[in-house]
Amino acid sequence: MSRRPRVRLRPQGVLLLLCGAALLRIALFGELYLRYVKEGLRPYLVASGAALVALALLNLLTRTAPHDEHDHDEHDQDEHGHDHTRTPRIAWLLTAPALALLLFPPPALGSYSAEREEARVAAQGAGTFPELPAGDPVDLTLGAFASRAQWDTGASLAGRTVRLTGFVTHSDDGTWSVARLLVTCCAADAQALKVEVRGETPPPADTWVTVTGTWHPTGTPGTPAARPVLDATSVKRTTTPTDPYEKR
Repeated sequence: MSRRPRVRLRPQGVLLLLCGAALLRIALFGELYLRYVKEGLRPYLVASGAALVALALLNLLTRTAPHDEHDHDEHDQDEHGHDHTRTPRIAWLLTAPALALLLFPPPALGSYSAEREEARVAAQGAGTFPELPAGDPVDLTLGAFASRAQWDTGASLAGRTVRLTGFVTHSDDGTWSVARLLVTCCAADAQALKVEVRGETPPPADTWVTVTGTWHPTGTPGTPAARPVLDATSVKRTTTPTDPYEKR
């Protein structure tokens, strides 16, 4: 006697569905995706999420082939009576991380990542830099400040008041820095940019702050002694920016 096709809820289909839904949530609702990729990669996230959801629905809606009773007894069970057509229950544990990703997206990288990766400033060597815009304080990215502090033989930072925004990171030697992560493509390739801050009490790690101050020369540009250091005149807490990363 023939039997009707059966529909089975497979963990692999549910896993694909949760991952796809998580990607679509990150990419479509708000600016959450900026924690992970650059702005121009948003369409690729949407396309990837949609593809995963489509594959999940195809997997979940595919019916198992019908068998007659004889085929069921021959193929679904072995000689010991074990049913091999059922998915092991432990496989469902694989869906737990995907569900967590959907419900609780991870935060942007912070001080822990910055402490593991020292600043790597892309520079072709020491030389002169263009003059800074008129007026103080001048807002600079951490990358721009670090480049000038380490490589500018013309000392364009001298006598200027600058304003930097980033999150706080502490060092084992008791110093603290304002930091930000530089991404080329996505958060996976993030590199840390850190500017040591002197003269002010350090806020807690991972606190976002705007620091105003003046450049503190530490050595000849182009040598290891030239480090990005700021003598702070004020440190004000601020909210986490929509896009927490600097872009190359």
